[in-house]
Amino acid sequence: MKTCISFAAALVLTAGTAFAQSPVGTSGTTATAAPAAARPSTAAATTPDYRLSAGDKLKIDVYEDKNLSQALQIRPDGKITMPLIGDVMAAGRSASELREALTTSLKEHIATPTVTVIVTETMPQVVYVTGEVGKPGAYTIVNGQMSILQAIAMAGGLTEFANKKDIQVQRRTAKGMERLKFNYKEALDEASQREPLQLMAGDTVIVK
Repeated sequence: MKTCISFAAALVLTAGTAFAQSPVGTSGTTATAAPAAARPSTAAATTPDYRLSAGDKLKIDVYEDKNLSQALQIRPDGKITMPLIGDVMAAGRSASELREALTTSLKEHIATPTVTVIVTETMPQVVYVTGEVGKPGAYTIVNGQMSILQAIAMAGGLTEFANKKDIQVQRRTAKGMERLKFNYKEALDEASQREPLQLMAGDTVIVK
């Protein structure tokens, strides 16, 4: 099996769409690192710190190894499946972090693997607000950012029965499901100097 000794990193920031293991998706994001000799690929517009989420479509190239190179889509469980290494958590990672994880895993089978990860298509960037709010549902992140206060406001605000001191955010990360706590009452206190909790695509805000 051929390997590559050296490579140059290149960030791909263009618009585009591609195939994956399953359908569904809209235009969205990209962040990649590619070897100098690798062919250029079309990718969706993104920022380097974009976090992958279920439904995103990826093009993964292992330099000079067509059998390992894949076009696939992140499953609802947040994982992708690669030859030789099996299931890998993709959701919650940036494209560069996923590339590093794949490179590390492939080193058990290839001496010096050179991996490129390109996000070719993304799902709409949304957060979910459920429980004691006026309008539970999915809300699109505007301009790449949304605080938990903005999400609650878009969801019609808290109901009179809401527990303002114990709101939770459920977030899928590379290490698994994470739960963050948020005190709405404390955040509205004028004396509070804390920045409101920033949400990530795929987060679920649970208001009890």
